[in-house]
Amino acid sequence: MRLGLRIDVDTFRGTRHGVPRLCHILESRGLQASFFFTMGPDNMGRHLFRLLKPTFLRKMMRTRAGSLYGWDILLRGTIWPGPRIGQKLSAVIRETADAGHEIGVHAWDHHRWQVAVERMGATALAGETQSAFELLAEIIGKTPSCSASAGWRCTNDVLEIKSSFPFQYNSDCRGRCGPFLPLINGTCLEQPQVPVTLPTWDEVAGQISDQQYNSFMLDSMRPDHDEVLTIHAEAEGMSKADMFEEFLDRAMEMGRTIVPLGQMVGDSGELPRRPILQGHVDGREGWVAVVGDEG
Repeated sequence: MRLGLRIDVDTFRGTRHGVPRLCHILESRGLQASFFFTMGPDNMGRHLFRLLKPTFLRKMMRTRAGSLYGWDILLRGTIWPGPRIGQKLSAVIRETADAGHEIGVHAWDHHRWQVAVERMGATALAGETQSAFELLAEIIGKTPSCSASAGWRCTNDVLEIKSSFPFQYNSDCRGRCGPFLPLINGTCLEQPQVPVTLPTWDEVAGQISDQQYNSFMLDSMRPDHDEVLTIHAEAEGMSKADMFEEFLDRAMEMGRTIVPLGQMVGDSGELPRRPILQGHVDGREGWVAVVGDEG
């Protein structure tokens, strides 16, 4: 069975340091993955204002965020304006594309999208998507083939906006099913969705130790199903890189074929139709887009 590997790149530091290390890890094993890049200002430090929410505070404590990510990530965009990632680190993004990895749009301003997607309005959502799409296309010299909403925050407005872009697929939601076509009020959109089926490291950190994590993840994979995993350049590309290397080796030893998400879509005409709803995932603060029942 296949394991679709999605790599979210949320921050300046993750792009600068995590992405090259992940590219090296993958190259040494002859693997390719789907990288989703944040292109605009790195304002992720503004998430610290969410510490007033008990669930977010508990997550920060569980993951030991200060030592994991570094304070330059946790304070970006608070005291001073966050740097524009795509403009300053275009060489890293271009080298990732040149290495043959699938390249997609994650966000313009990751923080703003994650905390305000429901309030931004269609014009602002379209503007941020367009800005990220255009800059990414300029950097890699071709049309980005896919997208993945920051924090799995995806609404019907987002789905309709993305349908106007030439994405071959999107990965905006969580669920235990395979690729599908999204339904909005009974109308089926043509861009397939590839849901993430497995938990992320930060969702189980503090409940599962790092020593147990790889065994937990491998045991979570259904032997007769494809699975999709999201990792983050800021974690598995940095302080958790050794753990991730061991995971890859063990997954391949089990017979998993590790592929970019685009290879999992297949013939869109044969895909089931499903709505995307707001729901919750254990270990993640706030709502996320989840897959509804087949329509």
